[in-house]
Amino acid sequence: MSKKIRFAGMLTVAVLFAGAMGFAQSGEATYKAKCQSCHGAEGTPNPGIAKMMGVKPANDAAVKAHSEAQMIAITTDGKGKMPAFKGKLTDAQIRDSVGYFRTFAK
Repeated sequence: MSKKIRFAGMLTVAVLFAGAMGFAQSGEATYKAKCQSCHGAEGTPNPGIAKMMGVKPANDAAVKAHSEAQMIAITTDGKGKMPAFKGKLTDAQIRDSVGYFRTFAK
């Protein structure tokens, strides 16, 4: 019986890990395809874009002050010079790319 319990536990861990990796990969892929050109490969925009478009780095206090829900809303509806991605990305793609972007703020 203990072999079955250990196997079930290891299987559960493997499934959870695979799900987490899928989230990271999908968020990263969407970010690289749709966000990186303005927000930079690691959340730090190119100085010219930052100045021209008003893009702040992910670790800026004003950016970090936004909740995940606020960032999702900004990405969905647009704000200032940032275009809306509603209809261009799915809700899941927006959520995952925001989650990936937020990893840069640490």
